[in-house]
Amino acid sequence: MRIGILSFAHLHAEGYQAHLKNMPGVELVGFSHENAEEARHFAHEYGLKWFPRHQDLLAEGLDGVIVCSENARHLELVELAAQAGCHVLCEKPIETSLADALAMRAACEANGVGFMTAFPMRFAPSVQAVRSAIQEGRLGRILGVNGINHSEIPRAHRAWFAERELAGGGAAMDHIVHLADLLRWYFDAEVTEVYAELDNLFYPGEVDVDTAGLLLVSLSNGVRASIDCSWSRPTWYPRWGHLKMEVVGEGGTMVLDAFAQHLTLYARHGSHPVSWVGFGPDPNRAMLGEFIASIREHRQPSVTWNDGFQALRVALAAYESSESCSVVVL
Repeated sequence: MRIGILSFAHLHAEGYQAHLKNMPGVELVGFSHENAEEARHFAHEYGLKWFPRHQDLLAEGLDGVIVCSENARHLELVELAAQAGCHVLCEKPIETSLADALAMRAACEANGVGFMTAFPMRFAPSVQAVRSAIQEGRLGRILGVNGINHSEIPRAHRAWFAERELAGGGAAMDHIVHLADLLRWYFDAEVTEVYAELDNLFYPGEVDVDTAGLLLVSLSNGVRASIDCSWSRPTWYPRWGHLKMEVVGEGGTMVLDAFAQHLTLYARHGSHPVSWVGFGPDPNRAMLGEFIASIREHRQPSVTWNDGFQALRVALAAYESSESCSVVVL
């Protein structure tokens, strides 16, 4: 199985390459990246072959690619991959507009290739345990869900995350899609209404995108949920952030902390922890395994283009709601 990474712009590319190297029967052919200085660093750091043009990597006869460019450049790379007959695993949000997301689906369908959205949290055992409890009725009728996805501002890792033209927005675009997808997956239901308040509370004057947001959403099964998304963690935070959910039912409550399995690492001097070293399973590895399996088995992946599209609809509706100060009906 020959796999390539289209662009190293997204920081997740670094983790993906490590997993792919250790997956049986998978050959990581290399990566393409247009910024030569950055590419030479990544090639040296990870021992990867660098292709200056995306077309050069796609000409290597790949079975699949992982699109890790800036959000606004996903469509371009998905179209190139589809035309080369390569199955696609695409970072989320899958694009910055619904029109471009629809064009991605059209390109994949026209060329007979599969499309998987990179939603790794579906593959976390803790997340799966919550879904099982909901679907088996162990919590009774669900009264509501509170979702939290916070992190530090990602610009120290990749500056484009805080650039509206490339990212499509700020913290809301970055974080809403994860929780929106889990809500849809938990209940096999669609988000029907969105009310949101977004603002740049944490870095006014430094960035021109939102850094905090709070959403109230309704699902087609009647469940209501909140999504608290922000870049509120300090830059010295021991990891990028966290994902938490509280599911409240008539028969009980479950609280999810998806990254709770960690050890705290301190330096000899300094007042803050150096890092939280995780020891739990990495859902990214299982997600990549599903992508590889879907190609080998000639089937659609368990997380599809539509999952990415529906989550994007929620994120874009949040921006519309915040601007209009009204509920947006989907």
